[in-house]
Amino acid sequence: MATHTTRMLIIGSGPAGLTAAIYGARAGMQPIVVQGLQPGGQLTITTDVENYPGFRDVVQGPWLMQEMQAQAEHVGTRMLWDTIVDIDLSGPPFRAIGDSGDVYEGETLVIATGAQARWLGAPGEQELGGKGVSACATCDGFFYRGKKVVVIGGGNTAVEEALYLTNHSPEVTIIHRRDSFRAEKILQDRLFAHPAVKVVWNKTVARFVGDPAQGGLKAVEVVDTKTGETSLIETDGAFVAIGHAPATELFRGKLELDDSGYIVVTPGTPKTSIPGVFACGDVMDHTYRQAVTAAGTGCMAALDAERFVAEREFARGQEAAVPA
Repeated sequence: MATHTTRMLIIGSGPAGLTAAIYGARAGMQPIVVQGLQPGGQLTITTDVENYPGFRDVVQGPWLMQEMQAQAEHVGTRMLWDTIVDIDLSGPPFRAIGDSGDVYEGETLVIATGAQARWLGAPGEQELGGKGVSACATCDGFFYRGKKVVVIGGGNTAVEEALYLTNHSPEVTIIHRRDSFRAEKILQDRLFAHPAVKVVWNKTVARFVGDPAQGGLKAVEVVDTKTGETSLIETDGAFVAIGHAPATELFRGKLELDDSGYIVVTPGTPKTSIPGVFACGDVMDHTYRQAVTAAGTGCMAALDAERFVAEREFARGQEAAVPA
């Protein structure tokens, strides 16, 4: 067991955490990144990435995260492999306890633990991930230009995803297990008025049909929730849109969270309810959830963390200069 100290402790190693590390290292903050259960974040399970700025051709998600990590390490970031199991936010310094027993102390804390898409758990879903099954229309919708797609869900996320997909697909079908949507009425009005959208009510997805080695997804098998009858809906792509779960259990009762579990920040900033603690990326963003927006808020968190440290150091200097 060891104690690691830094001016900027970062929990999470997706685009938000690594961007914060890059900016923090360049500012002399000597950041430590504790990588967590999924080093690199959700992009490590994403294949084609076509919307991250700076790349003319499609790049692979795992490669992009390897490059971000290499850049962070090149400018002075320490990457440590551990999972945080407890946190003390009574600092600064802020203390995190790793599963290894190691202690991590930071004069500032940047939380970049992300959020995970909720999945159905139906057969074929995992096997066909990236081969016709996705949880992000903004990320992957372009690949289904001119093709048939389905969206599974009934809340705001599902309706927004379906409306977005009409930019690419001439035939968008929403599959919902109930006979009405939970989405906001204005979104429903837009959806029902769109000629490219069809709604299939009272159906649940029993399995995703296709072969990853033979062209990917071909159809979804659905079950009628009233009659139990099964049927197939042929499709080229299926978007699971039943929400996201932010990785904030560690901070429950210690930081202000909203009703969905996302960390509450001062609007337009990464500042949480505790001075010196900053949140960036999907853990505080339930609207956009894109790699580029996560990276942007990671930059903001690092800049604000550097200012926080500088202000504290200036205040200590002023106190020391006052005659006793």
